[in-house]
Amino acid sequence: MVSIVASPSETHVQLCVGLNAEDSARVLDALAFVEPLYRGKTVVTGQDAYAFAKGVATTLALLNTDTDSRIAALLFALTELDPSAASTIDERFGTEIADFVIGIRQLMKLHGQTFGLKENARGKNASQHAAEQLETLRKMLLAMASDMRVVLVRLASRVTTLRYFADIRLEDEKTHDYARETMDLYAPLANRLGVWQLKWELEDLAFRFLEPAAYKRIAKMLEEKRLERESFVAAAIARLSSELAAAGIKAEVFGRPKHIYSIWNKMRGKSLDFSELYDVRAFRVIVDDVKTCYAVLGLVHNIWAPIPAEFDDYISRPKSNGYQSLHTVVEAEDGKAIEVQIRTHEMHHFAEYGVAAHWRYKESGGSGFSAQKYDEKIAWLRQLLAWKSEVTDAVVEQEDIQREWVEKLKSASLDDRIYVLTPQARVIELPSGATPIDFAYHLHTDVGHRCRGARVDGAMVPLNTPLKNGQTVEIITARGSTATGPSRDWLSPGYVVSPRTRAKVRAWFNAIEQAETLAHGRVLVEKTLQREGRTAVNHEELAHKLGFAKVDELFLAVGKEEFSLRNIELLLHADDPHKHPLKSSPDPEAVITNKSRASSVAKGARSGVLVVGTDGLLTQLARCCKPAPPDEIVGFVTRGKGISIHRANCKNLAQIRKNALERVIQTTWGEPGRETVYPVDIFILASDRQGLLRDISEIFSREKINVIGVSTQSAKGQARMSFTAEISSTAQLQKALGIIRDVSGVLDVQRQ
Repeated sequence: MVSIVASPSETHVQLCVGLNAEDSARVLDALAFVEPLYRGKTVVTGQDAYAFAKGVATTLALLNTDTDSRIAALLFALTELDPSAASTIDERFGTEIADFVIGIRQLMKLHGQTFGLKENARGKNASQHAAEQLETLRKMLLAMASDMRVVLVRLASRVTTLRYFADIRLEDEKTHDYARETMDLYAPLANRLGVWQLKWELEDLAFRFLEPAAYKRIAKMLEEKRLERESFVAAAIARLSSELAAAGIKAEVFGRPKHIYSIWNKMRGKSLDFSELYDVRAFRVIVDDVKTCYAVLGLVHNIWAPIPAEFDDYISRPKSNGYQSLHTVVEAEDGKAIEVQIRTHEMHHFAEYGVAAHWRYKESGGSGFSAQKYDEKIAWLRQLLAWKSEVTDAVVEQEDIQREWVEKLKSASLDDRIYVLTPQARVIELPSGATPIDFAYHLHTDVGHRCRGARVDGAMVPLNTPLKNGQTVEIITARGSTATGPSRDWLSPGYVVSPRTRAKVRAWFNAIEQAETLAHGRVLVEKTLQREGRTAVNHEELAHKLGFAKVDELFLAVGKEEFSLRNIELLLHADDPHKHPLKSSPDPEAVITNKSRASSVAKGARSGVLVVGTDGLLTQLARCCKPAPPDEIVGFVTRGKGISIHRANCKNLAQIRKNALERVIQTTWGEPGRETVYPVDIFILASDRQGLLRDISEIFSREKINVIGVSTQSAKGQARMSFTAEISSTAQLQKALGIIRDVSGVLDVQRQ
């Protein structure tokens, strides 16, 4: 690549393309300001600082960017040479330009973050992880730019650097690293934003350093056939244009530019030789509507013989990313192939500036894409870059549109997510406002539990500090006996943002509380056994006799005060060890306090029970019979547990009347709460078959009955199923039982 040195007047013209006199004066003033400051100095790549600044600003001018972008491009290298220059820029050019320059320098710090990601990958999963990290890094770069024009300056900066390396023919490890980062990060970003002029140049320059032999080989082949190819394409375009005009078809016909990296990529992907590439000689036809697309296709096939295997109709069958066009390959007079693409203006606009998903097709070979919402957010940025094609010659209108475009770019930050780095340069994506605690739990749950402090960019910060894009976060964890888990303060507002983090913190404390409850219940049970002189009793057998599947369930029920210790005493003193004591000698104070839905399960004054005409008293539904409206009910005054409510026909109530008639009182159902439900037990006997439990569960679901407990046993072809369900009334239950009776194989169903 030959370096062209422009004269001062040529430089001024290039820098001021598309600007009015006032804005041109501002740009030239910035150029004059930096010239003496850059004299004799170089940037980190070794390029002359003044030449570098002019190169970046000129590249942006060719994209028709606004005045502030060009001025910031001239100034930002000052902060690299002298960190204190930011205050000088603020005083000389204003706060907005100074903030612009600071944003550019922030992105420049990301240089090198992609180095080694792919080279260090090992195996399929590691390679996939490296690809995900690159994608997250691209998002991070965009998100860090509170003013999206900063990204354009960064892309222009990288193009300028690679041009310099090519001019001086520098080929070493440094240029390879720059080229690799460009191919992985900056070229896809330019593609995503629709800056095609930069995208193709970035790819070709990076390819030149990454694959120098392949680059030179393809460049030589293109050059050898350039005049012949251009002559043929021009003749073909002239002939087709003449035929289109004769047919009365209005169309634009133009050749497609050839890019070395694109040619190499296709040769590699399809295992083709250079001579076998159809699109080395190619052109596009742009028309007004879909009907005309097919008319042009017929005309093209009439002029040249089509190659059937190479025809693709992406209009009737669009690609997964929405791309539409007709692709055909025809055989020219010289026997060589030529590719023709036919599309409408709308399709062409979509392909050039449309949905941001187009970059995925180019980078992944046509596979499907995800993160659609994110890509849609980028899509309109690509539309903004096309503002120059929509303006008229009217200067006032052009300035109004440019001003609107600039304001949109300035506010185009992706502020719903942030991207921060680990000390090892791994990129972590978090919700906006996330704290070091969110960061720690994202890394690993154990890291979050042991988190005791955090350093952000090397400085200690409080754990409730909101993180910002681009910061490097290091978590300080506790070790050994000091690892006591999270703090309850972390559940307070301001400490965590991610619902995932909050759920993990809550799960820790729920586990702690359950362990404490279980330990407390164990102590109570063991004290009861010790008091009764029965410490040798097997806990598992005791739990099974009391109706619990596991001993821990017994301990939890006792620890939560949902199961009376009196039941254990009655079991230990039963005269007949084969007789279940809970049915013959019930504890009148054993009540149910089911908490499966703490806000709605009937208990206390909310159970809708009136005691001798008075509501508001503490009432509990008895475990033995589980009453529900409109069952006839009777109350029993317990010791310390309020009033236990039984069904009037409860067998245990009959025993209670004999032992303590004076504590039996009159009760009736009052008005239950709107969402109040009552637990009941249901028994089902059925012929065992596949899908039986599913069919019955679907009935409960359709009838809006919540099932909180299931027990099934199958023997000799029969299934015995017990359900504990929450109902609002017995009428709801009877309806469900009637439907269950009609289920295939059900022999009996009843409320227990």
